[in-house]
Formats: sequence, C-alpha cells, structure tokens
Amino acid sequence: MSTSLIRRLGPYLASRFRKNQKVIITATHCYCYSTSTERVHMTESCVQRMKELEGSASSPDGKLLRLSVETGGCSGFQYVFNLDHTVNSDDRVFEKEGIKLAVDNISYDFVKGATVDYVEELIRSAFVVTENPSAVGGCSCKSSFMMK
Repeated sequence: MSTSLIRRLGPYLASRFRKNQKVIITATHCYCYSTSTERVHMTESCVQRMKELEGSASSPDGKLLRLSVETGGCSGFQYVFNLDHTVNSDDRVFEKEGIKLAVDNISYDFVKGATVDYVEELIRSAFVVTENPSAVGGCSCKSSFMMK
C-alpha cells in the first residue's frame, strides 16, 4: 500500500479504530477484538478447511487465517490470505467454532461485513471473499475488487 494512501487514510482509520475496537491486554500480548456489528464472516467451508489445516500442523500453536488488502490486482485492490501463528496489536480477530480470522486495522475498512469462504474448483482451491459490501465490482476470480 502506498505511503500517501496510508497518510490520507490514517486519521479516518484512527477514529474508526477508537470507535469500534475493544482492546484486551495480557501480560505478553495485546489483542484487539471487534465490538462492531460489521464483522467479517466465515462460512462453514472456510471453518472446516482451517480445522483440517490445524489438524495437519506439526506445531503446537494454533493457526489462524489472516486476511489483508493490498493495492494492485486487475480491479485496484486485491485480497491476500496467509496462514499465521501470531495476532498483532492492530488486528481485529473474528472467531467461529474456535477458528480465528485476523484482519489488520487498515484492511478492515475495506472488508467489514464481508464473507470469507473456501472454494474448491477444477482449476484451484482457495480462500476467497465471496461477499463484500464495500466493493462495487471486481474480477471474475474474486481476488481483486474496486471500492465504492
């Protein structure tokens, strides 16, 4: 993401963060859980695939799915999914059936209210955002989108 975009969005995102976040601080970590009604949802298919990935993990730490938004893609912004073991201090964490989805604070405004799914097709199997109320259009592979 370009620094000029971050500078322009910084004050807006900071106010949204203060309004919609509850911060829980433990001895070693700071977790930010969303108290907003605009959650990022996970489908049953997404939860099931994450459980399969956790079951095959050799490390004792639980995996979480990380969703972030970057500039690029054929429509302007693109979704990026990663498996991670840590929650950062600026993450919003959404949980369903013990499975955690982390979204950094900047990416949250691009995906609030969205639904994350896991799809298996002939050409690929991947986590995708199937519904995003903040997007007005995107490419057919559902990996990039345009903002309203």
